[in-house]
Amino acid sequence: MSQTIFSAYNNLKHNLEKIDESDYVFEAKQIIKYVTGYTNREILERYTENLTAVQENKLIAILEQRKMRYPLQYILGRWDFYGLPFMVGPGVLIPRADTETLVEKALDLIKDRKSPKVLDLCTGSGCIAIAIAKNRPDAEVTALDKYDVPLSYAKKNIELNKVENVTLSEGDVLKGAENDKKYDLIVSNPPYLTKAEMENLQPEVSYEPDTALLGGEDGLEFYRAIIENYKSALKENGIMAFEIGATKSQDNLAEMLREAGFKNVDTALDIENRQRVVFGTYNNI
Repeated sequence: MSQTIFSAYNNLKHNLEKIDESDYVFEAKQIIKYVTGYTNREILERYTENLTAVQENKLIAILEQRKMRYPLQYILGRWDFYGLPFMVGPGVLIPRADTETLVEKALDLIKDRKSPKVLDLCTGSGCIAIAIAKNRPDAEVTALDKYDVPLSYAKKNIELNKVENVTLSEGDVLKGAENDKKYDLIVSNPPYLTKAEMENLQPEVSYEPDTALLGGEDGLEFYRAIIENYKSALKENGIMAFEIGATKSQDNLAEMLREAGFKNVDTALDIENRQRVVFGTYNNI
């Protein structure tokens, strides 16, 4: 006999807790929503309904993938970020809640600028660029990445979120800007893990592309390159803003910005009160 939605949810929680104690309740809810196609409200209204054979098999397949610590976001193929849906899959970095701090700060930094020009470097899924563009329809946002897979996801996500003010660009940030455009804000969540950190990744993170994670021997390679190669692409009093890792000392990046001539260098805290964003202003005259 098929199990009900309620019993399936409880069994799922029990099995997921063995895999990862941190988010098993949240994961169970997301999986049940995905398998049934129901909203949270519909699940509460229909919790005594039996799962179909197809739904049961889908549930079993998902649980087997999670036992291998395959990321839930890749399994579902879609993940929310800053209140917006994003398609994700192998070859693209999974959007994380921590990065919403960078979007929030970016929007604050350009709130008084009319029709701002924004450049998002190492865009990946396009989540930062699209979230900024969606909240600032008057902005002109360029999203740059080196690799085809992230760019293909970014393209899908631009269409999914119906934003018309984001332009995709292919390029290597380590080689620098390829045109003379000037921006009010350059924002980036670059690869920033050290080689040592790459050897101790959570199992789920190991499925994500190394190219989106490894920031060189000390994790600062991309920060150095972006500051050096792109500060000339800022307008007068233009701003650069970066995400940093939870274990990354913000002092290193802040000092790099100051040494490069940036003023008003400061940081912003994430939802767990950790330094997550470093930013500064550059008088490019």
